[in-house]
Amino acid sequence: MTGEKIKSGWVLGLTSLGFFMAMMDAMIVTTAATAIRAEFKISVGTLQWALNAYNITIAAVLLVGVALGERWGRRRVYNWGILIFTIGSVLCALATSINWLILARIVEGIGASVMTPMSMAILTNALPTGQRGRALGIWSGIGGLALIVGPSLGGFIVARLTWQWIFWINVPIGVLAVLLSRRYLPESRGGSDPINLMDSLLIIVAMAGTVWALSATTDGGQLYWSLAIGLLSIGCAGWFIVRQAHADFPMVDLHLFRARAFTGGNLATACLYGSMYGVVFFLPQYLQASQHATALTAGLELLPWTGTLVVVAPFAGRAVDRFGERWVATLGLLLQGGGYLLIAWFVHQSYAWLVLPLMLAGVGLSMAGPALQKSVLGAAPRVMIGKASGIYNVFRLLGGALGTTIAVMIFYQVSGEGFVSGFQAAMLGSAVLSLLGLIWSGSLRTGKLANLEQSSKQSER
Repeated sequence: MTGEKIKSGWVLGLTSLGFFMAMMDAMIVTTAATAIRAEFKISVGTLQWALNAYNITIAAVLLVGVALGERWGRRRVYNWGILIFTIGSVLCALATSINWLILARIVEGIGASVMTPMSMAILTNALPTGQRGRALGIWSGIGGLALIVGPSLGGFIVARLTWQWIFWINVPIGVLAVLLSRRYLPESRGGSDPINLMDSLLIIVAMAGTVWALSATTDGGQLYWSLAIGLLSIGCAGWFIVRQAHADFPMVDLHLFRARAFTGGNLATACLYGSMYGVVFFLPQYLQASQHATALTAGLELLPWTGTLVVVAPFAGRAVDRFGERWVATLGLLLQGGGYLLIAWFVHQSYAWLVLPLMLAGVGLSMAGPALQKSVLGAAPRVMIGKASGIYNVFRLLGGALGTTIAVMIFYQVSGEGFVSGFQAAMLGSAVLSLLGLIWSGSLRTGKLANLEQSSKQSER
């Protein structure tokens, strides 16, 4: 019995470590953004790609990574993911130009795109049914912890060392994780559906091209390129959908989108995280540029926002079980949007005026996130939970990349009047994006009866 507990502990620890690394690297860059911008002498529009390149790559490659793990072995692909992520971190730390850094972030994103889904799959497969709920709760909590630790740790490292060290710290951890995973993680496989390279290429071009086309509109000299890439992206997206509709083994099962709760949950998720990522890109820069915070204090000043995730998340889960996804998600989107509106209102005040709006936004994110995730996964048949989870994460990450790009576009429209004016406009845009999610949160389920009916439908399927 003791031996089994030790084995389960290793599995939980090593899978959580990979998830933590992937999540933290999306956030740790935010408080280093000002230092990176100063060293490479780049614009805000160019800087956004240090964040977007990572998220877009994960979103575009994630479904391919899941298929590879199911076919070639989850532990093997998980270890390759950690290794690629570690190599990408080395390349980031050695970057001598912003283009080098962006390419290195793409390499990191390729590794991270398999670390998250494979860590969850390995953990779920390795543990007995009675232990999975608690283990997945711990795994999710550690991922949430990365959102809290990332900005503060990034600020501490930049203040004490240089921004390059936010990437160097991944190297020894990554090497150790690979060595231990080879020894302690069990190997497992899933289905053996064929991997279609054309579908993979289409979804990558569609996602990356859409974000690039939007971001290029801030540069008047690239408007024609922006239009051309935008049309190409739309064409690739349309072709991808047609191929999925007629494929024997689709990467994305379009039948899932017939459920309003699935479609609405994913679209609201894109709005929720699009709004959040737009703020997380600009807020640390604002605190350093306008509130005269150091990188370290900027990271700490984000805690009223990020810290609420730990406090509110358990209560949010209970609220979803009691009241259903619709009301919890709707209230969460309202609180997040309201918090960002208040931040925009108080941009010329001291930091003390921002504490309550940050807490409101954090509470909103903590409520809406679990509710929307449950809506998406609860609307899918049990046998398709893996694919549903992959689609949910694609919407979350692609929404984040689009939200960042939209915030930057709005910033450029007003930034001629100064950074603070541009930041204020970007916050208003992010608030509107969060409130836009209310259009789809109304399609979610509500109450225990609806949940029981949905469970009954799934069991019949």
